[in-house]
Amino acid sequence: MNLDTLFCPNIDCPARGQSGEGNIHPHNAKHQRYRCAVCRQTFTTSKGTLFYRLKKEPLVVIQVITLLAYGCPLPAIVHAFDLDERTVKSWWRKAGEQCQRFHEEKVTQQTIDLEHVQMDEIKVKVQGGHLWLGMALMVATRLWLGGVIGGHRDAYFLRQLVHVIRQMALCRPLLLAVDGLPGYVKAFRHAFRTNVPGAGRRGRYRKVSWPDIAIVRLIKPNAANGWHIRREIVQGEAAMIERLRVATQGCAGVMNTAYIERLNATFRQRLAPLARRSRHLACQPQTIVDGLYLIGVIYNFCQPHRSLRLKLWLPAQRYRWVARTPAMAAGLADHIWTVGELLKYPIPPPRWSPPRRKGDRTRAMKALIQRWT
Repeated sequence: MNLDTLFCPNIDCPARGQSGEGNIHPHNAKHQRYRCAVCRQTFTTSKGTLFYRLKKEPLVVIQVITLLAYGCPLPAIVHAFDLDERTVKSWWRKAGEQCQRFHEEKVTQQTIDLEHVQMDEIKVKVQGGHLWLGMALMVATRLWLGGVIGGHRDAYFLRQLVHVIRQMALCRPLLLAVDGLPGYVKAFRHAFRTNVPGAGRRGRYRKVSWPDIAIVRLIKPNAANGWHIRREIVQGEAAMIERLRVATQGCAGVMNTAYIERLNATFRQRLAPLARRSRHLACQPQTIVDGLYLIGVIYNFCQPHRSLRLKLWLPAQRYRWVARTPAMAAGLADHIWTVGELLKYPIPPPRWSPPRRKGDRTRAMKALIQRWT
């Protein structure tokens, strides 16, 4: 085990989450325990992962989580592996929490030139009613950007979904394609603004809208003789919209939301409460959240996408196809992750911040602040 890749998971340690600082030393090689020289606490390499204090064989857990992520029914897994239903649900919850932390570190905290983003909502069946699930997709790389769950498709729900895109987007030309829900336009214009200080004036900053933000609505009224899609340019120039569409979708075709619709079909196939005309209900909203991140992260990092493969030419006029995942196409990964590698990945805690106290700090506290902040 490379000590430079390990970090202290103790939440009270000033060196928590920081690797390569020389504060981690071996403690027990047989049980893979290590010690932090700052807080003098010991920990295992499985701390902060799904396998921490897990008695079951890791291979069995990985197989069960993989089957759940691809839509295998829970009763079939219980009978096939002779497990208790509560045990499988516990693994599902822990895997969802692990994937959510992984997604926040590897995707949400990154800044990407998104170019073209599509958004849509799905109705989720729960006991006593329904919820709404909103998701966003980067068209060029098929990268799932994230999703939010809410009780109503109101302005707060749409602002949460748009915030997922805003915190990742670079201030570059961006095409946003949505359905006919009218609240999207106001949410976009509210989110894609930057605080700019006024020249020689005090008070609040001025909010300046981002340039080159194009918004296209695809309205699908249900007519008597079928569907007729009406494309409405709300903001932006037609030439820039067409240029971004060709760069991300290709020369053929027209402006559409087909890519997010295909992603919706993938989630409906693998998560039972999202399927249409199904008797499956989610007892708790947290079940949907766990399944959302588990399926989304495996889709981004573990599943090669056929439309993203590259042609690698070899000598003698031969070639082979190189498979890529959406994360590889977006530059967020350098290889195809396995489900076991994903579940065993330790998520570092946030960096330590000194406690707020009145008066002067001691010399020891000043030394810690200078060393670890």
